Amino acid sequence: MLIPKGFNGPPSTGNGGWSAGAFAVAAGAEVGGPALEVTLRVPPPLETELTFADGAVHDGETLVATVAETSEPVSYAASVPLPEAVRAAEAYAGFTRHPFPTCYVCGTDRPDGLRIFPGPLPDGRTAAPWTVPAEVDLPVVWAALDCPGGWTALQNGRTYVLGRIAATTTALPEPGSTCVIMGEATGFSGRKAMVLSTIYGPDGSPLSTARATWIATT
Repeated sequence: MLIPKGFNGPPSTGNGGWSAGAFAVAAGAEVGGPALEVTLRVPPPLETELTFADGAVHDGETLVATVAETSEPVSYAASVPLPEAVRAAEAYAGFTRHPFPTCYVCGTDRPDGLRIFPGPLPDGRTAAPWTVPAEVDLPVVWAALDCPGGWTALQNGRTYVLGRIAATTTALPEPGSTCVIMGEATGFSGRKAMVLSTIYGPDGSPLSTARATWIATT
């Protein structure tokens, strides 16, 4: 198992959502299957051969991540109509201040990325439209769920990175379709931010949802 360099979050490590999704797939995650929870123990290395066995991902002797089923329900971040998500994205804070502008998911300097720009809503949630790429799979869906939740924490001025994420997917979004992705902070405790994120299809139906814990680096 290897994380290609194009799927980065910070410049030198893997995007947390894509990496966690790839680890979950290695553990048996599938569309319509039970929610799996991935805990990142260290920043996932890029272009490095990783091994998966017994619910653990290793880089040599270094534990990178653990994967397990979770019985705790994964809640939904309530949606808004597409035009409202488009307006929110116009005020995306990353246009003026971005800790990782080359991030595969939300980076403003990544014309080849997912181009998901979660903008603020008046109640503190984030919303963004997402044009689904031709090659969409579970790791891409997990990536798309990652940053919209994280930006509900980043709005407080601190820099955060993903620490843990649990996700479940009922259906993959249709390539070329425009979805709405929502983020919602559910609590803060010390360096931790607890968030939700959900992908809604063009008809308003939820396709995938995630619960995550982000860790402040500053």
